[in-house]
Amino acid sequence: MIRYLSVKKNRKLIVFALTATLVAGASWAAGESMTARSAGDATVFADGRNAFSFPAANLPDEERTRFAIGNSFFKRNWVQAPASTTARDGLGPHFIARSCGGCHVQDGRGKPPEILNRLNSEQPVDLLFRISIPGVGDHHGVVAEPTYGDQLNNAAVDGVKPEGKIRIETTEVRGQYPDGTPYVLQKPSYSFTELAYGPMHPKVMVSPRIAPQVIGLGLLEAIEEKDVLANARQQAEQAGPIKGVPNRVWDAYAKKEMLGRFGWKANVASLAHQTGGAFLGDIGITSSLFPVENCTPSQKDCLQAPNGSDNGEPELSDKLFNEIVFYQAVLAPPARRNVNDVQVLKGQKLFEQAQCAVCHRPAYTTGKVPFPALSSKALEGQEIWPYTDLLLHDMGDGLADNRPDFHANGRQWKTPPLWGIGLIPDVNNHMRLLHDGRANGVEEAILWHGGEAELSKNRFMKFSAEDRAALIRFVESL
Repeated sequence: MIRYLSVKKNRKLIVFALTATLVAGASWAAGESMTARSAGDATVFADGRNAFSFPAANLPDEERTRFAIGNSFFKRNWVQAPASTTARDGLGPHFIARSCGGCHVQDGRGKPPEILNRLNSEQPVDLLFRISIPGVGDHHGVVAEPTYGDQLNNAAVDGVKPEGKIRIETTEVRGQYPDGTPYVLQKPSYSFTELAYGPMHPKVMVSPRIAPQVIGLGLLEAIEEKDVLANARQQAEQAGPIKGVPNRVWDAYAKKEMLGRFGWKANVASLAHQTGGAFLGDIGITSSLFPVENCTPSQKDCLQAPNGSDNGEPELSDKLFNEIVFYQAVLAPPARRNVNDVQVLKGQKLFEQAQCAVCHRPAYTTGKVPFPALSSKALEGQEIWPYTDLLLHDMGDGLADNRPDFHANGRQWKTPPLWGIGLIPDVNNHMRLLHDGRANGVEEAILWHGGEAELSKNRFMKFSAEDRAALIRFVESL
């Protein structure tokens, strides 16, 4: 049962002073204060296993029923059709997980499968693989791989063949800091085996994507577009290598091109589109946004499989779809922790000194929610601290997937929000970071930075061991 937390009006705010100089793209100046409330009045003061599973603290009572309904359908498994449970049948034919919560466990972050002797010991669930071939598709999007579509699914319902299996092999990348401290990173490589419908296109492009935590999505959607574009403009005007750019993508819900905000390449504009796309691609559930099963002409067994549709209607009704989107929109980021800790305060200064805050812009004030039927006005006008510029950045060869996605090229990734990052071990019992979960902790994630972030990484590496630990502790306080 979900326990709701609220923020009392007379709660004493925990604040600390920022003493660093103004960083381009950041929204504070020296001498201003920053609160532990990562999401303004929507913040919940929670930790532990359920830290990511509470609604916005200021959510009106009359909207909490919607949250509860959405929570139920986000976390419960779908079943193969036909079934007596008609409200939840229609799984597949191809799928990765049986529910949204199957990838986003406890509304949290996924992880790659365990690696034994340099190979994955099980098939991934939380880690999906986008596939496409060179060319420009509809609305400047990708061109799906002809036989397998735009995503490889490694599970299927009875009577249908799984599309294939994923092989993950890791190699060690060794290095050392200027002070002589050694480190070892694990570099994954990916391939497909046991392909059920024949070989893939010879020029197939593959992009691994881990399931991120789903907190604060409605707040990110309420950041005004002008603020994101201002980030790009400021970075373009300042000296240095950091030059973030926005992605422009087609949105199936709004039926127009919009600013990309979600997905590892900012390849999705709205939470509604993200939800509909995930239901179809990951679970095999159709909706009004994506009403056609994800079967290619080569997949005869998939095309002939029964579905959960009644009289040609989508398997997921518009009403339930809206409640699931609403649920995700109002999941609250938890409050920061240890904000007065001396090491955290020191790490804050070092975070700025290394110019991490240029891409990981700390704060915004939210505007109007763009789709009122799918969100809450409680999210409007909130001072939030997500630590992202929502822009694409060239992250170098080491992280490149070499697969374009709308206007993102094969070396670019969106700056991910950092709020809640320190609670991932509490919620999900791991700390696997970056787009494919290759980094085991904040330090490894920083060491993988390249391209526009190479200078920031090098500054971090030149810090003393004590200073590196302080910067990491600051990030883990977010």
